[in-house]
Amino acid sequence: MIDTPTRRAVLGAGVFTAGSLLRIDGSVAQAPLLPTPACHDGDETTLRQTEGPFFKPFSPERTELLEEGMAGHPIELIGFVLSRPCKPYAGALLDFWQADDKGRYDNSGFRLRGHQFADAEGRYRLRSVVPGVYPGRTRHIHVKVQPPGGRLLTTQLYFPGESQNRSDGLFRKALLVRTAKNAGWLAGRFDFVVD
Repeated sequence: MIDTPTRRAVLGAGVFTAGSLLRIDGSVAQAPLLPTPACHDGDETTLRQTEGPFFKPFSPERTELLEEGMAGHPIELIGFVLSRPCKPYAGALLDFWQADDKGRYDNSGFRLRGHQFADAEGRYRLRSVVPGVYPGRTRHIHVKVQPPGGRLLTTQLYFPGESQNRSDGLFRKALLVRTAKNAGWLAGRFDFVVD
């Protein structure tokens, strides 16, 4: 029987540290990015939130939502999909969608929409742009996460330091992405805990 490493063991071994982030050219850069809080056996699952009115099924499979000539500040979001006992979920589905830098959603196509599957260690990586704000909403990225054979989690991720966080009725501190600047990119980290 093969033991699946815990999140703590993986992070401790340096296999996927929050401070080592890939640049767009594939090289590794160091950034002072703190990991999300340590997972402990029996941790609560990631907070569920509404999918909102802009979800579209059947998004293309891709980790890069950036397109040539796309306006906005680039972001690379990384993390794990974990079980409540802190075991990584290999092959977990992650479906992301978001507004562009002006706060507009593409409702006719699949711009800034895509799904992917976590790797064998439960890791994911998404490259996109920082979403814009629009009336009533702060910056956020929508996501659906589902481990193989598991329950679907629908939630939203938020950005620290945004003045609109205080006035957005959906904002929850527990869904903040950890961020740091990294060679022109915003580096982000969020680990999902799912059933």
